[in-house]
This record gives sequence, structure tokens and C-alpha cells, in this order.
Amino acid sequence: MQQKAESMKKIVLTGGGTAGHVTPNLALIPHLKEQGYDITYIGSLDGIEKRLVSDFGIPYYGVSTGKLRRYFDPKNFTDPFRVIKGYGDARKILKKIRPDVVFSKGGFVSVPVVRAAAALKIPCIIHESDLTPGLANKLCIPVAEKVCCNFPETLKYLPDKKAVLTGSPIREELKKGDKEIAYKFCGFEPGLPVILVMGGSQGAASINEAIRSALPKLKGDFNIVHLTGKDKMDNMLLTESGYKQFEYVKAELKDIFAITDIVVSRAGANAISELLSLRIPSILIPLSAKNSRGDQILNAASFEKQGYSIVIDEENLDQDSLLDAIHNLYFNKQTYIDNMEKSTQYRSIPAIMELIEEAVENKSPNKIKNK
Repeated sequence: MQQKAESMKKIVLTGGGTAGHVTPNLALIPHLKEQGYDITYIGSLDGIEKRLVSDFGIPYYGVSTGKLRRYFDPKNFTDPFRVIKGYGDARKILKKIRPDVVFSKGGFVSVPVVRAAAALKIPCIIHESDLTPGLANKLCIPVAEKVCCNFPETLKYLPDKKAVLTGSPIREELKKGDKEIAYKFCGFEPGLPVILVMGGSQGAASINEAIRSALPKLKGDFNIVHLTGKDKMDNMLLTESGYKQFEYVKAELKDIFAITDIVVSRAGANAISELLSLRIPSILIPLSAKNSRGDQILNAASFEKQGYSIVIDEENLDQDSLLDAIHNLYFNKQTYIDNMEKSTQYRSIPAIMELIEEAVENKSPNKIKNK
């Protein structure tokens, strides 16, 4: 039995800070298990990744990490020391596990892990979900063997010999929703089209306000499922017919997707990749540049250009602009679905698995450094 365990292929997954840096890794886990991989996750000591990975029964190691900021913050003076400590933590863990390959989904925790793996001659494959690489991945790209990306436009920002357009791994269970369960969960009767409104894991005040102001003109024509974000439900609307609020949903999301006709959403790369995979047309309202590095604006523009979505800039979001976009999208939704059907980015998991297998096969036995 010991001999069999030692002969298994070993992989370390890393990534964290937000759900978008974790869920694509989770989508890979069942496929890695099918291919006989011994899987370990390295994340931060107390980040969201630790909680999300706990359901999968795989070993989890936490390392010290600091956030990589582009703005002034007093923590900028201390976080580099946390990153250095994280590098040491990761190096010790990797020498103990001796993986064949590391797959990184990005986020600040990935930097010490990928850099330590590269120093130990462990091949690293990294994935960039957004249209332009974030700072963490920029620090990892020089030592990565391959860089997977989500958008065709991203290829020009990456080294030619490393860049691979794969799309983003999507959880298979999202495609297995039960409509009957969803209607019961939401308290809806079948018949009316369904709008799903998502403002991201923290919710979005501007989206919440716009959809609620539009409710009187939407009711009767649509049922609306509204994921408001934590502590952002409106108690005055709890009994509103045809409108159901949740702070967030987890297991039930796949069922809600099964009855959804169109989505109103932020433009986080992972979320919109799920909509593409499910062929659900969307209205995207990206975070403004003053509140982000602008990645959601670029993500949304790419989806609009490819004919998958309608985009409303947050500064232009109000009841009228939202209503116009909803009616335009719904009555032309088949055109958007047809465009999504033509996408070549549905084979993301097989494409990434092929890169992982290739890295393992090319890795020489006992190549990892012992120093």
C-alpha cells in the first residue's frame, strides 16, 4: 500500500483571497482524482480558500502571506516580511510533499507558493482569469511553464511560448440543476421568465438599488431572484410576489441557474465564465475604475464584443437603463445564446488537464531540490 501511495502523481493547488481564485481549482479536483492524483492545497492561514476547500477532504496547508497593494497602506511596510515568511513556509511544505506539479489560480497567496516551487524545480502552471494579468500573476509568470488564460485578448499580454487560451474551469455540478427544486425554493410558479441578479459575494449597492426601483415595471412579466450580498436584504420586500431575495446561495445555485433566462451581474471573470459555459445571456455592470484596477470593465467589454452580454457602466446605471437592457436582452436572447454556442472555450478542464499531464511527464524523476 505504501508503494502504491508513493507512485501516485502528486499535485499542489494554490490560489486564494477571493472565491474567484478558488472555485476554478475546486472544479479541477474531481477530474484530478479521476486521473489518480494525490491532491494538496496550499492557501493562506485563514482565507476564504480554507473554508471552501474543507468540503473536498484534501489536505490543506496554510502559509503566511501579505496582500500586494497598488496603493498606500501602512501594512505595505510589514506585508513584504509576511510574503518572505510565506516563501519559507511554502518551501518547507513543498519539500515535504514533493509534488510533481503546482497549479495556481492566482491571488496574493500564490506568489510565495509558485516562487518556492520554481526554486525547487517543480513545474508550475498558472491561470489568469481576467483580461489583463493581475499583480500576483505578473510576479509568477516569469517562473511558470505555462500560463492559461480566459480571454483571447489576454494572449498579447503573455509570453508567446507560455500562453494557452483555455477558458476557465467551471464546476460540473452547475450544469446539473433541478428546475422543480428551484421553483419550490424560490416560491415561483413555472410560466414567467426568470431574471437572476448577482452583485458578487459582497453584494453591490448600486445594482440592488436599480433592480428594486425597477420591480414595479418588471413584476408580472418576470420572476426575479436577487442575491443581495450579506446584510443587504430589504425587509420591506420579503413578501413581494415574484421577487425572492437571498443574501447568498450555495448548493441551490445550480438549481436557480436551471430556471434562469437572463442574468444581471458584476463582471468578475469566474462568474461570467460560468454564464458562458451555461449559455445564459447577461447584463454586466462592472466595478468602476475608481473602485478597482479596471479588470471587470475589460472583462465586460470582451463579452460584449463577442456578443454574449450587454454592458451598463456603473455610472450610467439607473432604473431606465436597466429596464431597457433587460427588455433588449430578453427579446433577443437567442442571438446571444447562438453566439455563446460558437465559443471555443468550453473545453477548459480537458485543456488544463492535458497541460498538467504534460508537465508531469516532462518532469525528471527526483528533480526537486533537497536544499
